[in-house]
Amino acid sequence: MKILRYVAYGIGLTVLLLAGMVWYQSAQTERDIRAFRARVMDLAASSPAPRFDAVANETLPAPVQRYFDYTFRGPVPPFATVRLEAAGDFRRPLTEHFEPTTAEQVVAIGAPALMFSATTPILPGVWARAYDYFAQGEMEMKAKIMSTLTVVDEKASDDLNRISLRRWLLESPLYPQALLPGGHVTWEPVDDLTARAVIRADGLAADMLFHFNAEGQITYLSAEQDGDLDTPYHGSGEHVTRADYQPVGNMMIPHSFTISRAAGGQVYPFFDANLTSISFQ
Repeated sequence: MKILRYVAYGIGLTVLLLAGMVWYQSAQTERDIRAFRARVMDLAASSPAPRFDAVANETLPAPVQRYFDYTFRGPVPPFATVRLEAAGDFRRPLTEHFEPTTAEQVVAIGAPALMFSATTPILPGVWARAYDYFAQGEMEMKAKIMSTLTVVDEKASDDLNRISLRRWLLESPLYPQALLPGGHVTWEPVDDLTARAVIRADGLAADMLFHFNAEGQITYLSAEQDGDLDTPYHGSGEHVTRADYQPVGNMMIPHSFTISRAAGGQVYPFFDANLTSISFQ
């Protein structure tokens, strides 16, 4: 009986130690996330978003003009940041199964900087906490099981920095001021329902095709280069649909989206979700 009692004590102590480690590491992960969010907000405060200019608007490709006419329904304050939350189904890299996921994001509107974090359950009582941070041309990406065991740890590189810049562009229909003339984005005509947006900042450049409908809504964005589907991360993805436009202040903001990898003429969705909240500051 004493041996069994000692074994039980040992098991209990081990469980307590593991629980304590998970609690400590989880708290540290959340502190890191809050610190990255604060950096994005500080950068945004010193990088004002462009304002609508009717004269400059007339120089843009026709579908972009229709988009701004549709999106801006009145004066828009010079917001610096957008904070949003989303919920949906997420497919981890190199897997086929989707899991329910919640995500949060803080984005600088006048400068390409963002902090994305998400929580995805894996098994009962087991979750993955992931985040992508990008600012001033450099990114950092981590994913941790139970916010503790690091399974993805990607540092800045030329490819990942450029992909992260494209990520800011891919998300820009959620903060349309960023797409106005006078900012980091320039527009090139393609056809009556398509235009190419080019983002240049911090020595980097990226681009995507923006596809519009006749009403002026952005319906989807696509990269012109195939993605590498074998990476242990999704990065920005190469394709995103935008739908369910709703008024937020004097802007029309899409509230549903599907982000996908794309290669060989095929798209492979990995995050199908809806906004649950969005606010501008």
